[in-house]
Amino acid sequence: MTPTLRDVVDVLERLYPPTSAQSWDQVGLVTGDPDQPVERILLAVDPTLAVIEEARGKHADLLITHHPLLMRGVHSVATTSAKGASVTGLIVGDIALYVAHTNADVAAAGVCEALATAAGLTDTVPLSLVEDQPLGRVGRLGSPTTLGAFATALYAALPASAVGLRVAGPADAPVQTVAVLGGAGDDQFAAVRASGADVYVTADLRHHPALEAREEARGDAPYLIDAGHWSSEAVWLPSVREELGRALRVDIDISTVRTDPWTFTVGAENLGGMP
Repeated sequence: MTPTLRDVVDVLERLYPPTSAQSWDQVGLVTGDPDQPVERILLAVDPTLAVIEEARGKHADLLITHHPLLMRGVHSVATTSAKGASVTGLIVGDIALYVAHTNADVAAAGVCEALATAAGLTDTVPLSLVEDQPLGRVGRLGSPTTLGAFATALYAALPASAVGLRVAGPADAPVQTVAVLGGAGDDQFAAVRASGADVYVTADLRHHPALEAREEARGDAPYLIDAGHWSSEAVWLPSVREELGRALRVDIDISTVRTDPWTFTVGAENLGGMP
């Protein structure tokens, strides 16, 4: 029997309860009729125009994304704006949109756990509690390695991006305990230091917070890896497909559109001793 959108939403809200989203966030059903049938789902990090067009091309009935389309109030959905064109594309294409954002970050099978798995961590525990929810993960590698070897392995485990990984620390520094937080995480440095992590994997590290974190470390651990916002969260999409596939008889695709906004780099130099 073909599930309805209501059936899919019920599964999603068991996996990623909306009540666990942070207070500023906008999650849940954005477009769609709860009674409409769902035969094909597309999963993506961002509900961009290209992703919506991909969903239309695949005849998807539902697009599930990590990032919200309408985070802030809008006063027009005319197609003269990208937001308006997105909403129009969804409605004209009869595509429902569902968002699981910070509620997916903190879930047991969510973004941070997927990033921890990609990093090869075991025995993970939350990095911190934010609004009483377990944000980030801290775990251990199976055996000690170096920062350079760990970064190389992590890059191979993540969806490829134009920018790659940015690393702060000597390539030969020893690493075994790792903290991770998918997406922007430069507000968690105090928790990282308290965790005893040798390296912190996150994204969107700004100059001043990152520099101050390295100053506090006096050149020692915790070292930093900026894995890129899109890459550090796209690693979660296969987990969503697996979880939904257990509960529903429906075709599920992962978007092939790389919504990382960066396309190439110029003049990147290796200053950290990597071969």
